[in-house]
Amino acid sequence: MDTLSYKTITPNAQSVEKEWVLIDATGQHLGRLCSKVAKILRGKNKPSYSPFVECGDNVIIINADKVVLTGKKMTDHIYLSYTGYPGGQRVATPEVLMKKSFNKHLKPGMHPLFIHVMKGMLPKNRLGRRIIENMHVYNGPNHPHEAQNPKVIDINNFK
Repeated sequence: MDTLSYKTITPNAQSVEKEWVLIDATGQHLGRLCSKVAKILRGKNKPSYSPFVECGDNVIIINADKVVLTGKKMTDHIYLSYTGYPGGQRVATPEVLMKKSFNKHLKPGMHPLFIHVMKGMLPKNRLGRRIIENMHVYNGPNHPHEAQNPKVIDINNFK
């Protein structure tokens, strides 16, 4: 048998097939939901996963306002951000970030709480910044991505 005939196939940006996935966040725990969404965004659930290629799917999360945090995390947990200026360290709780998500001046699909949580679960480089743009989070059950025919996934059965 000729062993030189076996080729390792590495996916590239042109050969990756991306899908649209719809996830309902009603009653889900925030961290557990986001860790499963991070796998889908990275493409780790596909057999053609490659760590340096954007091979994940586009994820739509609906009913984000019904996500659950255990204990007193909604009021006591602290998220830090830094503006880049001296004295520019900002503190926000999940409760404050949830209220910001209802702001009409915010770009649709951008939920501050989910973005802050997901950034910690994705690579801290150019690839991670591109991947997080594939996540669209909406507070209600409606979303403007019906034309993409998203596939509904039960996140409880996802590993």
